[in-house]
Amino acid sequence: MKIALLGYGKMGQVIERIALERGHEIVLKKDENNTFDGLSNADVAIDFSVPTAAVTNISSCFHAKVPVISGTTGWLEHYDEMAALCTAMNGGFISSSNFSLGVNIFFELNEYLAKIMSKFESYKVEMEEIHHTQKLDAPSGTAISLAKGVIENSSYTNWTLDKPEANQIHIEAKRIGTVPGTHTVTYNSVVDAIEIKHTAHNREGFALGAVIAAEWIVGKQGIYTMKDVLDLK
Repeated sequence: MKIALLGYGKMGQVIERIALERGHEIVLKKDENNTFDGLSNADVAIDFSVPTAAVTNISSCFHAKVPVISGTTGWLEHYDEMAALCTAMNGGFISSSNFSLGVNIFFELNEYLAKIMSKFESYKVEMEEIHHTQKLDAPSGTAISLAKGVIENSSYTNWTLDKPEANQIHIEAKRIGTVPGTHTVTYNSVVDAIEIKHTAHNREGFALGAVIAAEWIVGKQGIYTMKDVLDLK
């Protein structure tokens, strides 16, 4: 499989190593200093860039008839626009706040727990996410996905970084050292607390999941999620 890497920072370099270990070829390594030359030769593109570059990267893939896996966060106000372009161009697209296999299992656990806890109003949900100090967006895309998972399965209506109002989920976003990513969902009551937590030990899980998603989407058209890739639906 021929892969175009759109974004060649720390994550892009880990993805490159894992892709090569799995027998794939890298035909483009794009950062802010080079062009899309070579994109049309790719079987799939993997975008781990920055929020300001994501829309250009993704739309360029659709126009080049190359399916794209996007792990960039902080650009989702344009998601509907990119989804419409994907459909119009008969493209293939997976966008995820987190491609880690463990995190996507955690998403499922979070939704299941939210369904159970929605029956018990004495418990109030709150979330905490911790990442390295170089992370540009807060809260993390993963934390937002976790909050949406609760909202879709409970009476909560929104999330906030500030003091929560009724039916809001408070997310505490911390930036500490070189932490790859830790996410905690807690249901608190006056008598006890229930907590689920995912801790990433390094970037390997994110990169491996992105490569697995890229392998899965080659030859497919449409908009998919990691639920499709991991057969979790």
